[in-house]
Amino acid sequence: MTELPVAQTLHRAGEWSGAHDSCRLTYDARFLRRKVLTTVAGERFVVDLEQTTSLDHGDALERGDGRLVEVIAAEEDLLAVTGDLARLAWHIGNRHTPCQVAGERLLIQRDPVIRHMLEHLGATITEVSEPFTPEGGAYGHGRTHSHEHGHTAHAH
Repeated sequence: MTELPVAQTLHRAGEWSGAHDSCRLTYDARFLRRKVLTTVAGERFVVDLEQTTSLDHGDALERGDGRLVEVIAAEEDLLAVTGDLARLAWHIGNRHTPCQVAGERLLIQRDPVIRHMLEHLGATITEVSEPFTPEGGAYGHGRTHSHEHGHTAHAH
C-alpha cells in the first residue's frame, strides 16, 4: 500500500502562489484538523494540522513534497435572503448561523427552521447553489465552537 502525501502547513490566501492542484470543499468540510482529501485531479492526500482550523477560499495546503493545493469553496445548497437586511442579519446572527453578506442579499445554509423564521419576519427566500464563504468571527478568529471572546469563554 502506498502511503499518502501529508500536508501539515497552511498558507493563507494572498500569501502564496503557484498551486499544483486544487481541492473543492464545502463550508463544513473546510473546518478540519486531520482528514483525507481528494484534489480536482484525483490525487488523495492527508491534511494533518496542529489544531482544528477553518480553511478559507484561496488558502493553500503545502504537502510534504512542497506542492501546494489550493482550497476552493465548493458550490452548495444555500438560501439567498432579501428584505430588511439589517434586521434579518441581526436575527441570523442571534442564532449563531453562519452568514455571507453578498451585496443586496444574505446567504445562509439551507435550514427549514431558520427559513421559516426569516419568512415570518418578511424575508424573501430563494434557493441557490453557490460557493459559501460566510463572514469570519468579530474577533478575527474565524469560526469556533467555544464562542471565545478575548481571553475568556462564556456560556450562552
